[in-house]
Amino acid sequence: MPLYEYRCEACGQQEEKLESLSAPEAHECPACSAAGGMKRQVSITAFTLAGEGWFKGAAAEPPSTPSSTSASGHGCASGGCGCPFAG
Repeated sequence: MPLYEYRCEACGQQEEKLESLSAPEAHECPACSAAGGMKRQVSITAFTLAGEGWFKGAAAEPPSTPSSTSASGHGCASGGCGCPFAG
């Protein structure tokens, strides 16, 4: 279940709730009782993908390295893109 942050538009009260994905985006404020006063806020996530990746399977084979290290043929216009094929 995701952790949602809410803020009351009437009194400024803030709260966090663990709710299902289908939870309503507004509800009554527990502090001032404003109907629909608590509105869901946009916030950053604590979820991070790091390391070699989170999905490993048969299709997750490393790409083959071409014998040529030139930028031509790899979509690089001038070779200044910083890709491993830029040479």
